[in-house]
Amino acid sequence: MGIVEGLLIISRRNSPQLKFVEENHLLAFFQQCITKPIMKQLWTPWRMEYILGPKADVCVFCLPPTEAEDCERLILFRGESAFVLMNKYPYNNGHIMVCPYRHLMDITDLSDEESTEIMALLKRCAKILREHFHCEGINVGLNLGQAAGAGIREHLHFHLVPRWNGDSSFMAVFSETRTIPEHLQQTHAALRRCFA
Repeated sequence: MGIVEGLLIISRRNSPQLKFVEENHLLAFFQQCITKPIMKQLWTPWRMEYILGPKADVCVFCLPPTEAEDCERLILFRGESAFVLMNKYPYNNGHIMVCPYRHLMDITDLSDEESTEIMALLKRCAKILREHFHCEGINVGLNLGQAAGAGIREHLHFHLVPRWNGDSSFMAVFSETRTIPEHLQQTHAALRRCFA
């Protein structure tokens, strides 16, 4: 008896619900499990700046009242109660975010005016991303709390990530590599003109 067949017997013994799964499907699954290559590493040295770099005592999403640092902070647009900026550590080229100016952790704390402007900015951003990047889809998301995946949970922020057919949603699982083909400063300069 081989490893795959042994896994089949053990699985059926320990998980009675598997008796309803066709044997050839289980065998194929176990064969894939034992022959799948070990997960590869993807080196992203630019993230070390964020991981090891000094952490600001102030929130990175709390903006100064002047626009002097807007290019350095990758700010694309300032509205009345919310603003648009690029993600310094993007998942994809064109990854941008919409944030309220107020330092809030929860969506339920937004005022009606903030909610309205944020939704208008999300719509505007989606239109700009489609026109500029010719993306075939856009992930729009909000992570409320650390357990939900918020890297910076203290200040509410919405993500917009352009997507194309064929790019991978689960890069680490499938050991694929996604490239960011344009430098952040170039993307910032191009997108900033779209918000003018």
